[in-house]
Amino acid sequence: MVRFSEEGNMATWSLHSLPKPPTPSPGSTYNVAVIGAGAGGLVAARYLRLDGHKVVIFEREDKVGGTWVYNPNVESDPIGLDPSRTVIHTSLYQSLRTNLPREVMGFREFPFRVRKDPRRFPAHHEVLLYLNDFASKFGLVELVRFETEVSYVGLVEDGKWKVKSRRRDGGIDRDEIYDAVVVCNGHFTEPRLAAIPGMDAWPGKQMHSHNYRVPEPFQDQVVVIVGSSASAVDISRDIATVAKGVHIASRSSANQAYGKQPGYDNLWLHPMVQISFPFS
Repeated sequence: MVRFSEEGNMATWSLHSLPKPPTPSPGSTYNVAVIGAGAGGLVAARYLRLDGHKVVIFEREDKVGGTWVYNPNVESDPIGLDPSRTVIHTSLYQSLRTNLPREVMGFREFPFRVRKDPRRFPAHHEVLLYLNDFASKFGLVELVRFETEVSYVGLVEDGKWKVKSRRRDGGIDRDEIYDAVVVCNGHFTEPRLAAIPGMDAWPGKQMHSHNYRVPEPFQDQVVVIVGSSASAVDISRDIATVAKGVHIASRSSANQAYGKQPGYDNLWLHPMVQISFPFS
Protein backbone atom coordinates (compact mmCIF):
# COMPACT_ATOMS: atom_id res chain seq x y z
CA MET A 1 0.00 0.00 0.00
CA VAL A 2 1.22 3.51 -0.82
CA ARG A 3 0.17 6.15 1.70
CA PHE A 4 -0.04 9.89 1.13
CA SER A 5 -1.00 12.85 3.22
CA GLU A 6 -3.77 14.97 1.72
CA GLU A 7 -1.67 18.04 2.48
CA GLY A 8 1.60 16.57 1.21
CA ASN A 9 4.77 15.98 3.21
CA MET A 10 4.67 19.24 5.12
CA ALA A 11 6.48 19.85 8.40
CA THR A 12 5.51 22.88 10.51
CA TRP A 13 7.75 25.06 12.66
CA SER A 14 6.55 27.51 15.30
CA LEU A 15 8.68 30.54 16.10
CA HIS A 16 6.22 32.25 18.47
CA SER A 17 8.36 31.43 21.51
CA LEU A 18 11.47 33.13 20.15
CA PRO A 19 12.27 36.71 21.20
CA LYS A 20 12.11 39.20 18.37
CA PRO A 21 15.61 40.16 17.10
CA PRO A 22 16.47 43.82 16.56
CA THR A 23 15.51 45.45 13.27
CA PRO A 24 18.53 45.73 10.89
CA SER A 25 19.84 49.23 10.22
CA PRO A 26 19.56 50.32 6.56
CA GLY A 27 22.91 50.25 4.79
CA SER A 28 24.60 47.97 7.33
CA THR A 29 26.58 44.91 6.31
CA TYR A 30 25.66 41.66 8.07
CA ASN A 31 27.10 38.19 8.33
CA VAL A 32 24.24 35.92 7.26
CA ALA A 33 23.91 32.13 7.45
CA VAL A 34 21.68 30.56 4.80
CA ILE A 35 20.63 26.99 5.55
CA GLY A 36 20.08 24.99 2.38
CA ALA A 37 21.42 25.34 -1.17
CA GLY A 38 18.20 24.58 -2.98
CA ALA A 39 16.21 27.11 -5.01
CA GLY A 40 15.23 29.18 -1.96
CA GLY A 41 18.70 29.22 -0.45
CA LEU A 42 20.41 30.12 -3.71
CA VAL A 43 18.15 33.05 -4.52
CA ALA A 44 18.32 34.31 -0.92
CA ALA A 45 22.12 34.20 -1.03
CA ARG A 46 22.18 35.94 -4.40
CA TYR A 47 20.19 38.97 -3.22
CA LEU A 48 21.76 39.15 0.22
CA ARG A 49 25.17 39.39 -1.37
CA LEU A 50 23.85 41.86 -3.95
CA ASP A 51 22.89 44.08 -1.01
CA GLY A 52 26.44 43.87 0.32
CA HIS A 53 26.07 41.24 3.02
CA LYS A 54 28.53 38.42 3.75
CA VAL A 55 26.90 35.04 3.19
CA VAL A 56 27.67 31.46 4.12
CA ILE A 57 25.42 28.71 2.74
CA PHE A 58 25.19 25.44 4.68
CA GLU A 59 24.29 22.42 2.54
CA ARG A 60 23.94 18.90 3.93
CA GLU A 61 24.46 17.21 0.57
CA ASP A 62 27.41 17.36 -1.83
CA LYS A 63 25.76 19.51 -4.52
CA VAL A 64 23.37 22.42 -4.95
CA GLY A 65 19.74 21.91 -5.93
CA GLY A 66 18.01 20.75 -2.76
CA THR A 67 14.90 18.72 -3.46
CA TRP A 68 15.64 18.88 -7.20
CA VAL A 69 18.61 16.53 -6.81
CA TYR A 70 17.24 13.10 -7.75
CA ASN A 71 18.38 10.23 -5.53
CA PRO A 72 17.33 6.69 -6.51
CA ASN A 73 17.87 5.55 -2.93
CA VAL A 74 15.04 5.55 -0.38
CA GLU A 75 14.92 5.69 3.39
CA SER A 76 15.40 2.65 5.61
CA ASP A 77 11.84 3.09 6.94
CA PRO A 78 9.53 3.42 3.90
CA ILE A 79 6.67 4.92 5.93
CA GLY A 80 8.95 7.49 7.60
CA LEU A 81 8.02 6.91 11.26
CA ASP A 82 11.33 5.65 12.66
CA PRO A 83 13.27 8.67 14.02
CA SER A 84 16.55 6.74 13.61
CA ARG A 85 15.92 5.97 9.93
CA THR A 86 18.41 6.87 7.24
CA VAL A 87 17.01 10.18 5.95
CA ILE A 88 16.97 10.95 2.22
CA HIS A 89 16.29 14.62 1.56
CA THR A 90 14.67 14.49 -1.86
CA SER A 91 11.13 13.30 -2.61
CA LEU A 92 11.65 13.21 -6.39
CA TYR A 93 10.41 10.20 -8.34
CA GLN A 94 12.05 9.27 -11.62
CA SER A 95 9.15 10.32 -13.86
CA LEU A 96 8.47 13.68 -12.18
CA ARG A 97 7.90 16.73 -14.36
CA THR A 98 7.08 20.25 -13.24
CA ASN A 99 3.41 21.12 -12.80
CA LEU A 100 4.12 24.74 -13.76
CA PRO A 101 5.39 25.99 -17.12
CA ARG A 102 9.04 26.94 -17.14
CA GLU A 103 8.17 30.57 -17.96
CA VAL A 104 6.82 31.13 -14.42
CA MET A 105 9.48 29.07 -12.59
CA GLY A 106 12.55 31.13 -13.41
CA PHE A 107 14.00 33.99 -11.39
CA ARG A 108 13.33 37.45 -12.83
CA GLU A 109 16.93 38.23 -13.80
CA PHE A 110 17.69 34.69 -15.00
CA PRO A 111 14.93 33.24 -17.24
CA PHE A 112 14.40 29.48 -17.28
CA ARG A 113 15.48 28.81 -20.88
CA VAL A 114 15.86 25.36 -22.43
CA ARG A 115 18.94 23.36 -21.49
CA LYS A 116 18.23 19.79 -22.64
CA ASP A 117 14.48 19.23 -22.17
CA PRO A 118 12.52 21.53 -24.53
CA ARG A 119 9.08 20.87 -22.97
CA ARG A 120 7.23 23.70 -21.23
CA PHE A 121 6.67 21.34 -18.29
CA PRO A 122 10.16 19.82 -18.15
CA ALA A 123 11.51 16.87 -16.19
CA HIS A 124 13.21 17.40 -12.85
CA HIS A 125 16.74 17.14 -14.26
CA GLU A 126 16.09 20.25 -16.37
CA VAL A 127 15.27 22.22 -13.20
CA LEU A 128 18.49 21.02 -11.60
CA LEU A 129 20.51 22.15 -14.62
CA TYR A 130 18.85 25.57 -14.35
CA LEU A 131 19.69 25.88 -10.64
CA ASN A 132 23.29 24.84 -11.26
CA ASP A 133 23.59 27.46 -14.00
CA PHE A 134 22.08 30.10 -11.69
CA ALA A 135 24.56 29.23 -8.93
CA SER A 136 27.50 29.36 -11.36
CA LYS A 137 26.38 32.58 -13.04
CA PHE A 138 26.29 34.54 -9.79
CA GLY A 139 29.25 32.91 -8.02
CA LEU A 140 27.17 31.21 -5.35
CA VAL A 141 28.92 27.83 -5.33
CA GLU A 142 31.94 29.39 -3.65
CA LEU A 143 29.71 30.39 -0.72
CA VAL A 144 28.52 26.83 0.00
CA ARG A 145 29.86 24.56 2.72
CA PHE A 146 28.92 21.22 1.23
CA GLU A 147 28.23 18.11 3.31
CA THR A 148 27.76 20.29 6.36
CA GLU A 149 24.68 19.87 8.53
CA VAL A 150 23.28 22.51 10.87
CA SER A 151 22.19 20.96 14.17
CA TYR A 152 21.28 24.07 16.17
CA VAL A 153 20.25 27.70 15.65
CA GLY A 154 19.49 29.98 18.59
CA LEU A 155 19.42 33.64 19.61
CA VAL A 156 22.23 34.90 21.82
CA GLU A 157 23.12 38.30 23.27
CA ASP A 158 22.70 41.46 21.21
CA GLY A 159 20.16 39.78 18.96
CA LYS A 160 22.76 37.69 17.14
CA TRP A 161 22.41 34.04 16.21
CA LYS A 162 24.49 31.05 17.23
CA VAL A 163 24.76 28.40 14.51
CA LYS A 164 26.17 24.95 15.31
CA SER A 165 27.22 22.80 12.36
CA ARG A 166 29.22 19.66 11.62
CA ARG A 167 30.62 18.08 8.49
CA ARG A 168 28.89 14.82 7.66
CA ASP A 169 32.21 12.98 7.31
CA GLY A 170 32.66 13.06 11.07
CA GLY A 171 34.07 16.49 11.76
CA ILE A 172 33.80 18.25 15.11
CA ASP A 173 30.98 20.63 15.99
CA ARG A 174 31.59 24.20 14.86
CA ASP A 175 29.92 27.10 16.68
CA GLU A 176 29.66 30.45 14.89
CA ILE A 177 27.85 33.72 15.47
CA TYR A 178 25.85 35.42 12.70
CA ASP A 179 23.83 38.61 12.50
CA ALA A 180 20.96 36.83 10.73
CA VAL A 181 19.86 33.35 9.64
CA VAL A 182 17.73 32.43 6.63
CA VAL A 183 16.23 28.93 6.86
CA CYS A 184 15.79 27.41 3.37
CA ASN A 185 15.85 23.68 4.09
CA GLY A 186 12.41 22.98 2.63
CA HIS A 187 9.54 21.01 4.12
CA PHE A 188 9.37 17.77 2.12
CA THR A 189 11.67 15.52 4.16
CA GLU A 190 9.28 14.75 7.04
CA PRO A 191 6.24 12.78 5.82
CA ARG A 192 2.75 13.52 7.13
CA LEU A 193 0.53 10.48 7.28
CA ALA A 194 -3.22 10.18 6.94
CA ALA A 195 -4.87 9.04 10.21
CA ILE A 196 -6.87 5.95 9.27
CA PRO A 197 -8.09 3.58 12.03
CA GLY A 198 -6.64 0.10 11.63
CA MET A 199 -3.58 1.05 9.60
CA ASP A 200 -1.25 -0.12 12.37
CA ALA A 201 -2.61 -3.64 11.90
CA TRP A 202 -2.44 -3.60 8.11
CA PRO A 203 -0.14 -6.52 7.15
CA GLY A 204 0.59 -5.41 3.59
CA LYS A 205 3.36 -3.17 2.33
CA GLN A 206 3.10 0.51 3.30
CA MET A 207 5.19 3.43 2.15
CA HIS A 208 4.95 7.20 1.90
CA SER A 209 5.25 8.96 -1.43
CA HIS A 210 8.49 10.51 -0.16
CA ASN A 211 10.05 7.08 -0.75
CA TYR A 212 8.52 6.38 -4.15
CA ARG A 213 10.92 6.33 -7.10
CA VAL A 214 9.85 3.93 -9.88
CA PRO A 215 6.76 1.76 -10.58
CA GLU A 216 8.44 -1.61 -11.19
CA PRO A 217 8.16 -2.87 -7.56
CA PHE A 218 4.36 -2.73 -7.96
CA GLN A 219 4.23 -5.08 -10.95
CA ASP A 220 0.89 -7.00 -10.99
CA GLN A 221 -0.09 -5.73 -7.52
CA VAL A 222 -3.28 -4.07 -6.30
CA VAL A 223 -2.34 -0.67 -4.87
CA VAL A 224 -4.35 1.79 -2.75
CA ILE A 225 -3.19 5.41 -2.84
CA VAL A 226 -4.42 7.57 0.03
CA GLY A 227 -4.70 11.18 -1.14
CA SER A 228 -5.39 12.86 -4.46
CA SER A 229 -3.09 15.86 -4.63
CA ALA A 230 -0.38 16.44 -7.22
CA SER A 231 2.01 13.64 -6.26
CA ALA A 232 -0.87 11.16 -5.97
CA VAL A 233 -2.09 12.05 -9.46
CA ASP A 234 1.39 11.54 -10.90
CA ILE A 235 2.26 8.37 -9.01
CA SER A 236 -1.09 6.65 -9.50
CA ARG A 237 -0.71 6.91 -13.27
CA ASP A 238 2.93 5.87 -13.08
CA ILE A 239 2.07 2.75 -11.09
CA ALA A 240 -0.91 2.00 -13.35
CA THR A 241 1.53 1.18 -16.15
CA VAL A 242 2.56 -2.01 -14.31
CA ALA A 243 0.03 -2.73 -11.54
CA LYS A 244 -2.99 -5.02 -11.66
CA GLY A 245 -5.15 -2.28 -10.19
CA VAL A 246 -4.71 1.19 -8.65
CA HIS A 247 -7.35 2.67 -6.32
CA ILE A 248 -7.13 6.34 -5.31
CA ALA A 249 -8.86 7.25 -2.02
CA SER A 250 -9.69 10.96 -1.97
CA ARG A 251 -11.35 13.15 0.63
CA SER A 252 -11.30 16.29 -1.56
CA SER A 253 -12.82 14.98 -4.80
CA ALA A 254 -16.50 15.20 -3.90
CA ASN A 255 -17.37 16.91 -7.17
CA GLN A 256 -15.42 14.46 -9.29
CA ALA A 257 -16.79 11.32 -10.88
CA TYR A 258 -15.88 8.29 -8.81
CA GLY A 259 -15.17 5.03 -10.54
CA LYS A 260 -12.88 4.00 -13.36
CA GLN A 261 -10.78 6.89 -14.66
CA PRO A 262 -10.80 7.85 -18.37
CA GLY A 263 -8.00 6.33 -20.40
CA TYR A 264 -7.24 3.54 -17.92
CA ASP A 265 -8.60 0.04 -17.43
CA ASN A 266 -6.99 -0.40 -14.02
CA LEU A 267 -7.34 2.98 -12.27
CA TRP A 268 -10.26 3.94 -10.03
CA LEU A 269 -11.14 6.99 -7.89
CA HIS A 270 -12.94 6.38 -4.56
CA PRO A 271 -14.04 8.34 -1.48
CA MET A 272 -11.55 8.44 1.40
CA VAL A 273 -10.82 5.22 3.28
CA GLN A 274 -12.64 5.29 6.64
CA ILE A 275 -11.12 2.22 8.30
CA SER A 276 -8.64 -0.49 7.43
CA PHE A 277 -9.06 -4.20 8.27
CA PRO A 278 -6.37 -6.89 8.31
CA PHE A 279 -6.87 -9.44 5.54
CA SER A 280 -6.54 -13.19 5.93
